[in-house]
Order: sequence, then C-alpha cells, then structure tokens
Amino acid sequence: MFFNQKKADAPSLEEIQSIVRDASLNHIAFIMDGNGRWANRKGLPREAGHGVGVKTFKKTVTRCRDFGISTVTTYAFSTENWKRPKVEVREIMRLLDEYIKEARDDNEKNRIRYIFLGDKERLGPELLEKCEFLEELTKDNPLTLNVALNYGGRDEIVRCVNRLIAEGRTEITEEDISNGLYTKESPDPDLIVRTGGEFRLSNFLLWQSQYSELYFTDCLWPDFDEEELVRAIMEFSQRKRRFGGV
Repeated sequence: MFFNQKKADAPSLEEIQSIVRDASLNHIAFIMDGNGRWANRKGLPREAGHGVGVKTFKKTVTRCRDFGISTVTTYAFSTENWKRPKVEVREIMRLLDEYIKEARDDNEKNRIRYIFLGDKERLGPELLEKCEFLEELTKDNPLTLNVALNYGGRDEIVRCVNRLIAEGRTEITEEDISNGLYTKESPDPDLIVRTGGEFRLSNFLLWQSQYSELYFTDCLWPDFDEEELVRAIMEFSQRKRRFGGV
C-alpha cells in the first residue's frame, strides 16, 4: 500500500482527502488501456492481462472511495471492442459476469452504486438481467460507479437525440441532451485518466468531457497503482479550471 511505504514526501490519507475536497474532485473517469500489451510483454495471451486489470480496477475504485471521490466511471468495453479476437471478448464477458456476482455478494460491505452505461441489449438476456438486478440492488448506495459497457460516445448522443425526436421534440437544447444521456444521474467528470501511453479519448464521454481535465500516463493499466492514482490527483489539483472564463 502506498501509504505504508516509507517515503518522506508521500502524502497521508488525510492530506489526499483534503486535496480532493479543495480541488473539488468529485468525479474521476478512467480509460483502462494496456491490459493486452501488459500480457504480451510478459509472454502471456492478451486475455490474461484483463484478469490482472480487473484486480487493478477493484483496488482503484476502493482508493477513490477512501479519498472522498463520490463518482467513478470506467471504460470497460466499447462498441468497437467487439472487433477484438473472440477468445479475448469471451474472457472479458466471463470476467464481467464474475465481477457482477462478486459485487452482488459484497454489496453490504462495499456500498457501491452500480450504473451500467451503454447498449446492454447486445450482451445477451442473461447478462443484461444481472446488470439490471445489480443496478436495482445498489441504487441507494453512496459511491456511484459507472461501468461503460458496450459504450460509445457518439452512439450515446445519437440514441439520445433519436429518443427526443421520437417523443415529438422539434427543438432540442443542450440540457435535453445532458438529461437524456446514460450519465444523466452523474456530474460531468472533473478528471479523465488514460493509461497505456495513448493521447486520445477513443469515443469516451464525448459530450460529458467538455471541460474535463485530461491526464495521460505511459503506465499500463495492470501496473496502475495507488502511487499513480495519487500522482494524477496531485496533477489535477495544480490545474486552473476556468470553464471558458478568464
């Protein structure tokens, strides 16, 4: 654990909580990139990296909660990820199914509210039912965890606009769209962290990221630890957010 390391300049948990409050860091989103490359570098099949990535995901969400961050969003599976090798997709879906069961069993301990963003119909009826059950079970929990699953930012906006048109709207406002997105119950992300050394959003939260601060790191997702998370938070706390002002 980072806070147990003997580093003279390592901030304490209380100091990080204070930084999070002072910087108004309420919502952090993660593009969890690099699982496959991490596995390949170790001579393992790509799907092996996703299992390690899930462990990193769990630890990261827990520490965000400890730091006082109220909303976390993770990019678990995009609309484009279906193009990946079938064996890799099957393993991701297996890990998702396993994680949902664990989240259900640990609900009283973790107190996490789960919201699945994206078109869940393609996941199949059994997995869809499990997602919806977990959402209902956890709806009153304090920490919101948005899991973007079969999600694409452009697809989200198109679906929202088409719903509004189907309702008979002849004029659509920004507020209409914001209130019709999958993330309508969450504030826009303050900080988006992407691991893996790439410098793009990859169709993630395109509408919601209008004034998000972006943080990129070469660290592959399975290696993203508490120290890396603290580094991202510290960087965010130094940014000057003007939201279009001066």
